[in-house]
Amino acid sequence: MGRNDFQSGDLDSIENVIGLSPKDPLNGFAEIWYQVFLWALFSSIFVHAVAAIIAFCRLRKHKIGRFIPAVILVMGVVSPLTGGVATSAAIAGVYRASGFTMAPLYSLVWGVGQTILVIFISFTRIIATL
Repeated sequence: MGRNDFQSGDLDSIENVIGLSPKDPLNGFAEIWYQVFLWALFSSIFVHAVAAIIAFCRLRKHKIGRFIPAVILVMGVVSPLTGGVATSAAIAGVYRASGFTMAPLYSLVWGVGQTILVIFISFTRIIATL
């Protein structure tokens, strides 16, 4: 079986197993948690990658500061792997306990919303330390 030997039915079954079809609402805890977590993870990685590129451009000649972009990238992955897992599970738990189904677009809103909330809290904490 080669790489291009998929049939159209194979893709449909894969989409239905992990809830990637926009027509099928997410109704299980694992489906909701997985989708919200993935959106939070990838949006966090995107935001931290942009911040790391900016930091690299501004700090490339600094003796110690040139390593800061690596720390920013690590935090872009570690943050959703710790806090993002817990908050995505809390969101999925509330949806599951209340019996609501989640549209796949709402998982995007919840995941990106987590990243935006983390950014907001990060900026307000910096100002408080000055």
